[in-house]
Amino acid sequence: MNLASTDRERYHHGDLKRALLRETVSILREDGEQGLSFRKLAANLGVSRTAPYNHFENKDGLLAAVAEDGFRLFNDTMQATRARYKNSDGLSLTRAMVKSYVDFARDNQEYYNLMYGRQTWRSGEPAPEVAKVARATLRSDIDLLRGAQSRGLIAEDVDVVQYAQMYWGTLHGISRLIIDGVYTKTASVSKLCDSTAQMLWRQIDPTN
Repeated sequence: MNLASTDRERYHHGDLKRALLRETVSILREDGEQGLSFRKLAANLGVSRTAPYNHFENKDGLLAAVAEDGFRLFNDTMQATRARYKNSDGLSLTRAMVKSYVDFARDNQEYYNLMYGRQTWRSGEPAPEVAKVARATLRSDIDLLRGAQSRGLIAEDVDVVQYAQMYWGTLHGISRLIIDGVYTKTASVSKLCDSTAQMLWRQIDPTN
């Protein structure tokens, strides 16, 4: 049997790559990164051992692609939250955004750990695709803040770049503590998120 032909018959063009990404996330969720291998991926999907290499050069490339997907999912989540609260007051929107961020990190740890993981960034040379989408996420936040500032929705003296960095760093710190098991009680996390939202809003409230 021609295994390459079998792979092509089982998956339409592009479907195998998507299936590999989905299965990678499933393995990461169940077994962690140490349980991931191309051999296991191929076996789980019922394709030849070489099939994953048609889409990803190595494991690092595969994990970078999952991190990219994570940023896309994150951005979609935050955009949906903004849309739901577009007519709300600033504090309510800030509360919703804080909650969405933390919930995403807590509920999608297999993505979040790759998006901001030590191995991804500590070398100083993250995968170009991951670095590009991560920086685009921050730039998008800055652009939104500038737009709100121009409409008088946040204080005019706020340095929006510095604020975006503080906002991102604060929520990442909270999320990391939750993922690492330091914060575990739901009620305490909810109260912490609410207090954080109030603190963040005070920094940009145009009525202050």
